[in-house]
Amino acid sequence: MKIVAIVQARMNSTRLPRKVLMKLGNKTVLSHCIERLKKVTLIDEIVIATTTNKADEVIVAEAIKLNVSYYRGSEENVLSRYYEAAKQAKADVIVRITSDCPIVDPDLTNEVIQYFIDQNVDYVSNSYIRTFPRGLDTEVFSMMALEEAYTLADSPIQFEHVTPFIYQNPQMFRLAFYTHETDYSHHRWTLDTEEDYQLLQEIMNYFQADEYVFDWKRVIGFIDQNPYLLQLNAHIEQKKLGE
Repeated sequence: MKIVAIVQARMNSTRLPRKVLMKLGNKTVLSHCIERLKKVTLIDEIVIATTTNKADEVIVAEAIKLNVSYYRGSEENVLSRYYEAAKQAKADVIVRITSDCPIVDPDLTNEVIQYFIDQNVDYVSNSYIRTFPRGLDTEVFSMMALEEAYTLADSPIQFEHVTPFIYQNPQMFRLAFYTHETDYSHHRWTLDTEEDYQLLQEIMNYFQADEYVFDWKRVIGFIDQNPYLLQLNAHIEQKKLGE
């Protein structure tokens, strides 16, 4: 069974263009994301799925620099981009990560993958029922489920967000959801606005993130000790599907 992490990345972000190549310390946001994923022991290959737009040639250059595979496909139909990238990689299982999550947690991602294996399901998410901080989102699904979605999806939301067709059809797929006993969903560690960037800079600077990989529970502890940090981006509303 080949488990492939596919990381979607593009330069033309709606809210914060070029965000994935913004620097946190001495590394780009995308670099932090990929280097942390390289610590996930259950992942066999990492693919950066970008677009055919000329603007995204810099994403390809970053993938080469990071020594990971890449695939270039449709900008709008991200579902087709994922499917084609997964086929190129000969994936049996896909781990979906977005490139605006520079502190995605290797141990947590491993736990979600292992849960997918243990539960013998078609799809697992740690964000559909949100108890973890936003920015640690991990979805794991079978190639069969992705192929069904690619073949049968028929709405813009399903094309843009990859997995809605799967979790919107529980009669077709075996679904499971990985949650934490404590609700940490009020934490926001993804990058979509300048306020998000300010918080991530504070976190990365404190943990000297260029030197080593830190785990998500230490970030909770750091913010608990410095509660003003929680307010930096507390007012930011996540874009809803279809916006």
